Amino acid sequence: MTPKEHNERQGILTVAHRDFEKGLNARAFFKLNDRALGEGMVQETFMKTWLYLVKGGKIDLMKAFLYHILNNLIIDEYRKHKTSSLDDLQEKGFDPSTGNTDSLINFLDGKSAVKLIKRLPKMYQEVMCLRHLQDLSLKEISAITGQTKNAIAVKLHRGLEKLKQLYK
Repeated sequence: MTPKEHNERQGILTVAHRDFEKGLNARAFFKLNDRALGEGMVQETFMKTWLYLVKGGKIDLMKAFLYHILNNLIIDEYRKHKTSSLDDLQEKGFDPSTGNTDSLINFLDGKSAVKLIKRLPKMYQEVMCLRHLQDLSLKEISAITGQTKNAIAVKLHRGLEKLKQLYK
């Protein structure tokens, strides 16, 4: 490339930088929500454009060419696998829990359910305890109580309905 061609291409890029830099920065910030990263991508856009011009490439519409390169860089950024440190996440408002609250809630609900079972009529208490606290099957409960499986199932169903009423 001759010095005249070099100066000519440099002039084209300088005019493009002056005319389109603000718009490109705004687009990058809008898409990335990070001003520094966006400005870096705009600079990389102009570097890629310069390399294309130095290799002898011809650009018909500079604005369209620049936005096309910037959009491709933004897409590449989106596709990168990002890892975040805990400090970064906490700065953005994420607060990790220190315990397993779901299991605690289930445990407390279970304790209140046991207390409610004790408030049921006696004929339901025994089968409810055997089924839900000791986790026995209908067949096993039937063998223990001497009642039929069908009778046990009916008592469990009715006991559960009464338990729901007490819980409310």
